[in-house]
Amino acid sequence: MKENYEIFESEMNELFENKSYKKMRELIEDTPEADTAEYLQTLETKNALLVVKLMPKDLAADVFSYIEPDYQEQLVGIASDEEIKKLIEELATDDAVDMLEEMPANLVQKVLRNANANTRAEINKFLNYHEDSVGSIMTSEYTSLKSGMTVGEAIEYIRKVSYHKETVYNCYVLGERRKLIGVLELSDILGCRDDEELIENLMETNVIKVETHDDREEAVRLTQKYDLFALPVVDSENRIVGIVTVDDVVDVIEEEATRDIEQMAAIVPTETPYLKTSTFSHVKARIPWLFVLMLAGMLNGVILGKYEVAISALPLLVTFMPMLTGTGGNSGSQTTATVIRAMTLDEISLRDSFRVMWKEIRVALIIGVTFGALNFARIYFFTDDPDRVMMGLVLGLAMIFTILMAKTLGAFLPLLAKRIKLDPAVVASPMITTIVDVVSLTFYFNLAMVLLGHRI
Repeated sequence: MKENYEIFESEMNELFENKSYKKMRELIEDTPEADTAEYLQTLETKNALLVVKLMPKDLAADVFSYIEPDYQEQLVGIASDEEIKKLIEELATDDAVDMLEEMPANLVQKVLRNANANTRAEINKFLNYHEDSVGSIMTSEYTSLKSGMTVGEAIEYIRKVSYHKETVYNCYVLGERRKLIGVLELSDILGCRDDEELIENLMETNVIKVETHDDREEAVRLTQKYDLFALPVVDSENRIVGIVTVDDVVDVIEEEATRDIEQMAAIVPTETPYLKTSTFSHVKARIPWLFVLMLAGMLNGVILGKYEVAISALPLLVTFMPMLTGTGGNSGSQTTATVIRAMTLDEISLRDSFRVMWKEIRVALIIGVTFGALNFARIYFFTDDPDRVMMGLVLGLAMIFTILMAKTLGAFLPLLAKRIKLDPAVVASPMITTIVDVVSLTFYFNLAMVLLGHRI
């Protein structure tokens, strides 16, 4: 909590000033790693590196994994080869890969040069996976058992290796050539009272798993659906190569949500935090879609020019345009957000497309008729136009059409994007709003010319 961190920060600053390094080490050992990492980032890098040296190397690695990538880069840049060697050997493989993916090539080479051959080979293997694949977020530090082990042997083995594993809560049973044949929880082993019971008699053979080249969102979906703490990752021959843990899944959820929010707002996704992204980078991320949407928006001006005669004869038509286009855009955005969320949570799939479209059409008709009737009543009772009945029909029917079109497009475009292997968020609010504006205004003015043609 915030108050605890503020107390920790104050004590650390006082100890640092007095050079009470032993007490600093004791305080750090009793403090959550995330708080220590936050504190280090308030210091100059040379002082932060000094604090890192005070910690046991396993704790230093845990703290380092919580530090922001740009600050990690600065620390690695000033660290000695020996310091890097200690750190890289203690870091979990997935944390080491995450760090290296954000660093420039010269620092990556510096780190890999100081890693031992096995660590270097492991990291290089992970770096070759596509950034959106399961392989890029997995760790190779899983706990494996053999089917022929007894419960007693398994407990002894777990005791020996647990210190070096990402998790021991899930143990994976391997057959010949490291093929995954089963899984069981640590509680299953500890709860068995017969030390001679074979692991193969306790394991679950129906293992939920993913392959290395699957999209990482598949790992998120399976972890959420089956409430897993860890998900095994296998190659094309069902040989286990790693696991995806729940903390990595949370990171993916955050990254994907951020990406979707940016794309739905017509912004090219960025990976750096807001305050650490330069002004020019913000401009570069936002301007392409804004330019496209500006060109599309110019069509509204073309439409107004085409119906200039109708606007001159019936200026009342113009006063309802913002309400019509605004309602259409908001209707489409509601549906798009709802459909994309349902697709993300795996509540709907492509085979549900017809049901989704039919549901949204019914919703649109109810809302459209309600809003259309309200606007008809507004014009009929609160204007003194001699053709207020026809004017009300124009606005009411245009409202029904606009909402129906907006909600239909809002459901159809994300489903279409998914079908053609695009991110549904790309076709979200700004694009739908632009299409709805153009089509609804065209329908509105054409309907006015038909029903009120005698005044134009």
